[in-house]
Amino acid sequence: MTSRVHQPREDAEFDFILRMSAVPVLAYFIGTWPKAIEPCRAMDLVVGGIAEEYVGRLTVVRTDISRCPEVTRRYGIAGAPSCVLLKEEREAAVLAAGPLTTVEIEEFLHGHI
Repeated sequence: MTSRVHQPREDAEFDFILRMSAVPVLAYFIGTWPKAIEPCRAMDLVVGGIAEEYVGRLTVVRTDISRCPEVTRRYGIAGAPSCVLLKEEREAAVLAAGPLTTVEIEEFLHGHI
């Protein structure tokens, strides 16, 4: 995982990152249960590339569902991996749960940032 991707250890740290970001935030939710591990690992590569490509225009936050349960509930995350785009600390758009390609995420971002 690239150093450009924030990885909060708890809900309060996620909220701090969100408040401090001057650009939209792509919150990428991961799970650590057996069926989620492989799809989330695949998404790590995709999201890491997005973080590098959009540096200065997007803050990327890799959020472990089990470490940030309040944030997970707040955005209605039901599965992993999932992505939510946040602008000015508010939900702007949700990507469907499941693994996504770089092209799918970029198309989504072009329509929202």
